[in-house]
Amino acid sequence: MNVHFIGAGPGAPDLLTLRGRDILARCPVCLYAGSLVHRDILAFCPKGARIVDTAPMSLDEIVAELQAAHAAGHDVARLHSGDLSVWSAVGEQLRRLDALGIPYTLTPGVPAFAAAAAALKRELTLPEVAQSLVLTRMGGRASAMPPRETLAAFAATGATIALHLSIQALTRVVAELTPYYGADCPAAVVIRASWPDERIIRATLGTLAAAVASDPPERTALILVGQVLAAEDFRDSALYDASYRRRYRSGGAP
Repeated sequence: MNVHFIGAGPGAPDLLTLRGRDILARCPVCLYAGSLVHRDILAFCPKGARIVDTAPMSLDEIVAELQAAHAAGHDVARLHSGDLSVWSAVGEQLRRLDALGIPYTLTPGVPAFAAAAAALKRELTLPEVAQSLVLTRMGGRASAMPPRETLAAFAATGATIALHLSIQALTRVVAELTPYYGADCPAAVVIRASWPDERIIRATLGTLAAAVASDPPERTALILVGQVLAAEDFRDSALYDASYRRRYRSGGAP
C-alpha cells in the first residue's frame, strides 16, 4: 500500500500528467483539495472509489484517513493543486507518514507559474533580459517569511518575479518593487490560469493596482513582474544559432 501524492496541475484536467492520471485510475481511495483541484479530474478515479474532499479537514483528520486506508491495504491518491514542490503543504504530511511508517510516492504536476506564462504567451527568461525566475510570496497570517527572504532582496537582482499567494497584498508588492523595477516595468496578474474563467490583467507596475481594483480576484491569482513580459528587442538564443558550435549539431564541438 502506498499514499501517492500527485500534483494535479493548475486547473485544467488535461494538464494532469499521464503518470498522475494512471496512478489515480488505480487507487480505490482519493483525497483531494476541493477548493483548488478541478473536480473533473476526479473522473479518472476508478468506479466506486472513496473520494474525500480535504478542504474542510485538519491535518489530523487527513492523516487519519491515510491511516485507515493503510490499515485496509488500500492505495491512496492524494491530489494537490499545482506542483508538490512549492506551497503544497505536503511537507507536514510526509513527516507524519514517515513517523507512522506508511510508504508514499510523489508525482510532480504542472506549476501555476508555467500555466500563467503559457496564458501570457511569454518565455520568462530571455537572453540578456532576464535569466532567472524568482518564485516567492508575501508573508501572511498563515506563514511568515524568513527574515532574509525579502522582496527587496529578490528585486535587487532584476530577475523576473512570480508572486504566489500575494494578491491581497498587491499594493505593498507594487510599493516594494517599484524602486528596483521602475513604475513603467511590465507587469501582469493571471487569475485562475488554465481554468475556464481564466483572466489576464496586463499593466505596468505603476498602474497594476488600479487595473486590478476594478474587478479584484479573491485568490488563485499570480502576480508577474519583469521586462520579459513585454521585451521584443532581445538577442536570439545561441541554442539554434547556425554559427554556434554545439555537441548535437553537425560540425559542432565534440
